[in-house]
Amino acid sequence: MSGSSTGKYKAFIFLGAPGCGKGTQGQILGAIPRLYHYSMGDAFRSMDTRTPIGQEFISYSRRGELVPDELTIRYFKQQIDARAVLHMFKPDIDILILDGIPRSVDQAKLLEEHIEVLQLFHLSCPNRDELITRIRKRALKEGRMDDASDEVIQRRIRTYEESTRELVDHFADRRAAINANQAPVKVTLDILSVIVAHPEWLHSNPEE
Repeated sequence: MSGSSTGKYKAFIFLGAPGCGKGTQGQILGAIPRLYHYSMGDAFRSMDTRTPIGQEFISYSRRGELVPDELTIRYFKQQIDARAVLHMFKPDIDILILDGIPRSVDQAKLLEEHIEVLQLFHLSCPNRDELITRIRKRALKEGRMDDASDEVIQRRIRTYEESTRELVDHFADRRAAINANQAPVKVTLDILSVIVAHPEWLHSNPEE
């Protein structure tokens, strides 16, 4: 059973710099039975701003203020609960693949009121040139010319590293380092080798 006795949802967290391919990996793994991919970025982009919680986000945006972590986690919980009600996500047998949340230790602490984090997958891309190339290609493909400049890309990577260093340390006892410089299929294999050996996966899938 993937849903814990405490009522918390079980989850694998995916963390990686822009361009490391964690979104791609999340989609691939989300197609595997017993794994459910949830992208916080996608959830934000599809937010209905007419809802009460959507209006709360808009109010902070209009004032030029950062959205409080509490509101972000509340929106996440609302989204996941709704998907459970619709049986898109089945908490009793599914493990969440979380992409884009948490983004800080403060968010992680709030999130752990609702989530049991089984493992943090840190998709590292030590080859900075490769990372820059990937980010530039994606920006150009999506028509975001301003995001394709070296200055913007370097700033995004620097911001990511500064904001997530403490988060990686926070989950040091449950951290798996994955080399994201490899071909996507090899990255997937490395991630799956960790997942299928995890006690929770073995418990939920005894036939394996």
